[in-house]
Amino acid sequence: MSLTPVPNPNPRPLVTALVLNYRSPRDTIRCVEALLAQTIASELEILIIDNHSDDESIGWIRSRYQNTPDVRMIEERDNTGYGCGNNAGLTFVDSEFLLIINPDNTMPSDGMERMLLSLRNHPDAGIVGPALVHPDGTVRPSARQFPKMIDLLQKRLFPDAWQTNYAEWVRSVEKQQEVEVDWLVGACLLMRTELFRSLRGFDPRFFLFFEDIDLCRRIHLLGKKVLYLPHVRVLDRKHRLSGSSMLSLLRRKTTWIHFASALKYFWKWHGSRRSAEAQLLTTTS
Repeated sequence: MSLTPVPNPNPRPLVTALVLNYRSPRDTIRCVEALLAQTIASELEILIIDNHSDDESIGWIRSRYQNTPDVRMIEERDNTGYGCGNNAGLTFVDSEFLLIINPDNTMPSDGMERMLLSLRNHPDAGIVGPALVHPDGTVRPSARQFPKMIDLLQKRLFPDAWQTNYAEWVRSVEKQQEVEVDWLVGACLLMRTELFRSLRGFDPRFFLFFEDIDLCRRIHLLGKKVLYLPHVRVLDRKHRLSGSSMLSLLRRKTTWIHFASALKYFWKWHGSRRSAEAQLLTTTS
C-alpha cells in the first residue's frame, strides 16, 4: 500500500521518471539531479518511490526536493521488491512516456532526449535502453539473449570469460544507433506508458531479478521490439553478484533471491509458445 504523493501542479508532462529508492538517498539524489539537468527537463517529472527504506532516506530526499514541483514522492508501507515498487508509481503517472531508472544510474544531459528520439523513430519498438557504463569504462552486460539455466551457471561460476565474450559483442555493435535484442536489464528503460500499463507493469511474482526479462518477453509477444542504444551511455555504479567463491555466494541473501526468481521465471515460461501466450493473458486481462 502506498501513501499518495502531492499532486503535480504542472501541466501533463511528456515523460515521467520513476526512481525507486531503498536505503540509498545519496544515489537517489545524484540520479534525480542528473534528470533535472536533462535537455528536456521542462517536459519531465520525477516520481521518487521509497520502498520502505526505514532509514534517513525520507528526510534527506524530502528536505532536498520539498520546493521542487517537478519532483514528487511515494512512501511504500512495505518493501515490496523492485517490480512492485515501480508498479506502485504507475498509478500516479499521466505522461505519454515512462522512464524506469535505478538510483545508481546517472544519465548524461542529452540522454533522455536521445532515448526518446529513438523510441519515437521506431513505432514498432516497445522499449529502449542505453549502454550502462561503469566508472572504470567497462560496459555492463545489460543487453542479452533470453537465458537458459546453463547460462546462469556459467555467468556465476566463470564471470571473467563470460564478460570477455560480452565485451567482444559490445565492440561489434558500439557504432550502431539501435540493436534489436531479446531483453534489457531493468536499470534504465524507456517505454510508452500505455504499453507498460496494458501489461500491468512488472509481474509481482518476482521480488527481485528476472522481472525485466519477463517484461521484455511479454513485449516481444505483442510484436514489439526491444532496442539497445549503444550510442547513449549512462553511468552505472558497479555491482558484482558473481566472481566470488561458491561458499561466499551461497551465504548471500541476494543469491537465494536470484535462485528463487530464476525458478519462477523458468517455470512460468516453460513449454510451447501457446503456453507463453497464456502467460501473457494472465498478466494483461
